[in-house]
Amino acid sequence: MTETGSFADRVKQQADIVRVIGEYVHLKKSGQNFTGLCPFHQEKTPSFSVHPVKQMYYCFGCHEGGDVFKFVMSIEKCEFPEAVRTVAEKCGIPTPRPRERSPQERAENQQRAALVEMHVQAAAFFARQLADATEGKVAGAYLEDRGLDRAAIARFSLGFAPSSGDALLRHLKAKYPEKLLEISGLFSRDPGGRFYDRFRRRIMFPIANETGRIIAFGGRAMGDDQPKYLNSPETLIYSKSNVLYHLDRAKEALRQSDFAVLVEGYMDAIAVARAGIANVVASCGTSLAEPQIKLLGRFTRRMVVNFDPDAAGQMATERSLTLLLEKEFDVRVLVLPGGADPDKFLREQGSETYRKLLAEAPPYLDYLLARARQMDRSTATAKLAAINFVMPYLQRVPNRLLRSEWATRMASELRIDEPVLREALRRAAAERRSEVKPQPELLRPPIRPAERRLIQMLVEAEGFRERLAQEMVAGALYRGLETERIFETLVTRVRERPDAAELAAALEERDRRMLFEVLFEPYAEATWEEAESCLGVLRSRSLEQELAELQKKIEAKAPPAELTRLLARRLELQKMLARG
Repeated sequence: MTETGSFADRVKQQADIVRVIGEYVHLKKSGQNFTGLCPFHQEKTPSFSVHPVKQMYYCFGCHEGGDVFKFVMSIEKCEFPEAVRTVAEKCGIPTPRPRERSPQERAENQQRAALVEMHVQAAAFFARQLADATEGKVAGAYLEDRGLDRAAIARFSLGFAPSSGDALLRHLKAKYPEKLLEISGLFSRDPGGRFYDRFRRRIMFPIANETGRIIAFGGRAMGDDQPKYLNSPETLIYSKSNVLYHLDRAKEALRQSDFAVLVEGYMDAIAVARAGIANVVASCGTSLAEPQIKLLGRFTRRMVVNFDPDAAGQMATERSLTLLLEKEFDVRVLVLPGGADPDKFLREQGSETYRKLLAEAPPYLDYLLARARQMDRSTATAKLAAINFVMPYLQRVPNRLLRSEWATRMASELRIDEPVLREALRRAAAERRSEVKPQPELLRPPIRPAERRLIQMLVEAEGFRERLAQEMVAGALYRGLETERIFETLVTRVRERPDAAELAAALEERDRRMLFEVLFEPYAEATWEEAESCLGVLRSRSLEQELAELQKKIEAKAPPAELTRLLARRLELQKMLARG
């Protein structure tokens, strides 16, 4: 620790903070200081200042400040020792020789370096095959059909693995020993023990770590070969749970935008990046692992998850949400309409439409509740299943205030009495259960205060109940409510003025109980202004219901013209709801 500290002190004394920061920020002399646009927040007028004498920086806009090491740690998202080495290298300060390593450590380090070099050569080989070989040109034509031109192929270092089975092996076996070939992940052995290329007749996507070193490959099969995507196995240099595709290229955009777009596959990430959204990373077809989330957390804690909308994509989204919620990420979920993945959607609908939907991506709670609403809730058992679908995510939210907000939303969206739901959640937590037990009082839908009051008015308000009934019929405001049959009975018989017992007799048992429950409550004299307020609640509910139906149509496959109309109507409804 003393040796590291003394070296850090020496680097700090010798480093020129203006020179180091000047590699990242365009600085101008301003008096005794230097100023520029802050790299830590968006601004048009410079508020970022570097003091060359005191060797410190400070932003008067976002209040970020510190010494040269703090700057490098913030800008590069690295730890202190790495920041010290980075500053030393930038300033030409020799770093101390590392401690003497054991023979085994030295051998492993040499193997890692050789494996990285081997993957660089393999990437170059695959790129040549795609550009020059006859078979590769067929793959190139396929990529062009998918919307990738030569510039895009070169930008993402795409290649092609020929079908011969030993082309890469012949290219590398003279340069590397057999043991290294065996542990590289690039080759397999047949039953007779002979090597052959792991990747054959596949479009190749180099996978780099966060520093940009190629450490693995993903291969997309041509034709109907299976599996459709084949990745490198885990090796000394590659652990899939520690790597995110495109992170090496996305780092700066992640820092600038302070949010990540998470997609499933290589083509999705490439398509989103080519649409000008550079802050995209891919999980390579699986849900996120904890090390990947920790890695992302170095750059941002805000994320839009845009996995494929099929069943596998939904499962991956929900598994990823579990870990992201535990780590207190701010997560939104984008489900593209028409069952399209990001690559297909961008090719068919264009980047502007995608950007618009990305900006409107709902918070994860809305996504989960929408999924729960799509479940069958016609029976008590089915409604309980919908509650228990959301329940595990609720339990993983560390923040008590957020959990409380969840409970309120769950009660409202799933039509459950909130105090009863909260008590059921409390019991489940106390008993360390991840599900709620069946409770009759939990599954009985609540009657909203506005509905209760309108029922009372339709029975008691002599001065305007007929007018009130006309308003409700004209707007079909009671359609779809749990109290629909009660209102239907009241508005159709409002002129008959039957007593409560006669009204109740016309209803089925469930609705009769609800009517009696409401009519036994004390009645306070009502005004038309209060009636209008209650009608406004039902109008908002009607708009919300239309919005939900509209969202289903948007998520279903629709032609471009219809999709444009649906999106316009959704925006109109959202504005109407915002106005109240």
